[in-house]
Amino acid sequence: MKMRWKPVSKPTLIAGAGAAAAFLIYAAFQKGSFLLLDYVNLPIHEAGHLFFSPFGAALGIWGGTLLQLIIPAAFAAYFAFRGETSGTAFGAFWFGESLLYSSAYIRDARAMALPLVGGGEHDWNIILSQLKLLRSDHVLADVTAFFGWSAMILAAAWFVKKARSITPE
Repeated sequence: MKMRWKPVSKPTLIAGAGAAAAFLIYAAFQKGSFLLLDYVNLPIHEAGHLFFSPFGAALGIWGGTLLQLIIPAAFAAYFAFRGETSGTAFGAFWFGESLLYSSAYIRDARAMALPLVGGGEHDWNIILSQLKLLRSDHVLADVTAFFGWSAMILAAAWFVKKARSITPE
């Protein structure tokens, strides 16, 4: 069965493509900095620690990043299931931005210079230390950032292509 995507109005296409382009430019100039969407990612990340903590200490540590990635992925999946082009693209774009947010945290695993909520433990220092990968923090951060940028660019391109093919005249 072929997915039936709902049409996107021209104003929505223009606004969505413009917002994506503006955010990509903004993110490029703020390399490694706290971005606008990170104000949404941070509370989700912190909630993930609480949500996953009943499943053990390891999942409690991983839970912040897991929930921060699960929420936008679930958002994209929900809207894809409904055939909502704009919502699907936004969820996928948000997922990519959440990977960028994670990459900054991973890059800081050895330095531990980022200010942490409540001055707590550094998740990625703990995770990479336990995995004996702490010295690879910058490489892992670069790979994560690459996938984040790729997801954002592909989501924006998919949105424009898909929306143009189904936009009502």
